Amino acid sequence: MRSRALISVSDKKGIAELATELVSRGYEIVSSGGTHQHLVDHGIEAIKVSEVTGFPEILGGRVKTLHPKIHGALLARYELDSDLVQLTEHGISAIDLVVVNLYPFVQTISRPDVTFDEAIEQIDIGGPTMIRASAKNHKHITILTDPNDYQSFLDLQDGELASFRLDMARKAFHHTYQYDAYIADYLDKVSAQRSGNESRFPEVLRMTSSRTQSLRYGENPHQNAALYQWGDPQPGFKLHQGKPLSYNNLVDMDAAWRCVCEFKKLTAVVVKHTNPCGVGQGASPAAAFLRARSVDPVSSFGGVIALNQTVDEETARAINENFAELVIGPAFTPEALSRFKKKKNLRVIEILDDGRRTPRFELKRLDCGLLVQELDDERVPADQWQVVSSRTPDTAQWRALELAWQIVVHVKSNAIVYADSEGALGIGAGQMSRVDSARVAVHKAGEAGFDLTGCAMASDAFFPFRDSIDAAAAAGVSSVVEPGGSIRDDEVIQAANEHNMVLLFTGTRHFKH
Repeated sequence: MRSRALISVSDKKGIAELATELVSRGYEIVSSGGTHQHLVDHGIEAIKVSEVTGFPEILGGRVKTLHPKIHGALLARYELDSDLVQLTEHGISAIDLVVVNLYPFVQTISRPDVTFDEAIEQIDIGGPTMIRASAKNHKHITILTDPNDYQSFLDLQDGELASFRLDMARKAFHHTYQYDAYIADYLDKVSAQRSGNESRFPEVLRMTSSRTQSLRYGENPHQNAALYQWGDPQPGFKLHQGKPLSYNNLVDMDAAWRCVCEFKKLTAVVVKHTNPCGVGQGASPAAAFLRARSVDPVSSFGGVIALNQTVDEETARAINENFAELVIGPAFTPEALSRFKKKKNLRVIEILDDGRRTPRFELKRLDCGLLVQELDDERVPADQWQVVSSRTPDTAQWRALELAWQIVVHVKSNAIVYADSEGALGIGAGQMSRVDSARVAVHKAGEAGFDLTGCAMASDAFFPFRDSIDAAAAAGVSSVVEPGGSIRDDEVIQAANEHNMVLLFTGTRHFKH
C-alpha cells in the first residue's frame, strides 16, 4: 500500500522541498487550500482534501479537514482488526505522515493596527485538531509541526521511527498548548480593556516561554540552569564574540541594559552583581564610559558595561584597558568589533530590541507559589516633585538631582546615590540600614577621588531618621531627593533646613528588594 502524507501549513518554509522528497520515496500527498496551490505551483502532484472527503471546503475555508475520512485515518488503531474493517467499509485510506503548522495568530495580534475580527479569524481550528489527533496516535503516525524537523524525519534510520514519533508528539502538544495560551492571553487582554480593568492580573498566569539555551551552570557550579524566552523564541541579542553567556552574565546583562535605557542622553553604565557601580555621561561614548568607570574603578574590574549609543573604536580601546566580562550596546562599529577581538575572554553583545518583551511582569518563586508584579518602569516627572525645604534648587542642582534619581531606581535597597550633572560620584547598595548605605557611598566617592561638595543625593525610599541627612551634609551634599512618606518627614525636613540643603519629595518609592 502506498504511504500517504497529509500536508496543511501556514508557514511554507521548506515544504516544497519536503514534499518533493516524499514523492520521490513513493508518498501520495494530500493537501488543502493554499498549501495545495503552493505545491502545484512548485510542480508537485497533490490530491485536494475535498477529493478525499467528497465534500467541498465551505464557510470561506473554515471547514475543510474536519471530516471522518480525514480524522478516521488519523485516529484509527491500525493494530485492531475492527478498526481496519471500519476503514475499509467507509473507504478511508491510511495516513502515515501529517505535516501541519497553524494560522499566524501571534504575528497577527502583534500588528498595532490589528482589529479584533482579524485576530479571531486567525484562530486555527482544523490545524490543532489534526495535530492533536496525530500526536495522540503517534504509535502509527508521524506528526511534524516545525520546519526544522523535516530533514530529521528524512534522515531517520531503521529502528529510529518509534522514538522520533514520540518526540514529535511531545513537541506537537507543546505547540498547541502555546498556541491556545496566546489566544487565551489575547482574549483576557481584550476582555480587560472592554471592562475597564486593564490593570488586573490574569486569573491564570500562562507561562508560554521556550527554552532557547542550556547554560553551563546557574549562580554556582553545582546548579543547573537554562534560558527561556517569552513569545518569539528568537533571542533579543546577538553575541558578536566570546564564550556562551552564563546565568550570572544574563542577570547582569539585563540589569545593565535596563539601567542604561533609563537615560536619553549618551550614557554608560558599569554593573557588578546586578548593581550599577558606575554611571557616566559625556560628549562621546568613550568619555561617558571613562566617567562611569572612574566612579568605582575597583568594582568596575570584571564588570558588565552597557552604553545606549553606538560603541566606537575609541570606546573599545578604553574598555580594553582593563578586564570586563561583557560589553553591551545597540550597535558597534566594525573598528570597535575588530579592537574587541584582542580580548578573547570578552563577550560583546548587541541588543536587537529594547529588551522589554511581553509579558511585562517580574516573577519571584516562593516555596508556596509564585509572586508576580508589574515592572517598576513608571517615573514621576521632575516637574511634579515637591520642594519641601526652605531652599529651592538651582539649575545645576536640578540636573544633578534628576540624574541621581534615574540611577538610584536601579540600585538594590537600601540604595543611596551621590551624583553631579555628569554622572554618579558614589553608590551605596544593599545595606541593612539606609545610613550605612549613605556612608558606603561616601567611602566609595572618597576612594575614587571625588569631592562631594555641592553634589546631589538620591534615596530610593524615605529616610526613617534624620541621620542620613546629617551624614550627607557632613560629606558636603547640597541637595537631596527622596520619596517622602515617613512618619518622621518633619524631622528630616528640619535637618535639611538646618544644613541649608535642598530637599525634594517625589512621592514614589522605587525599592528593589
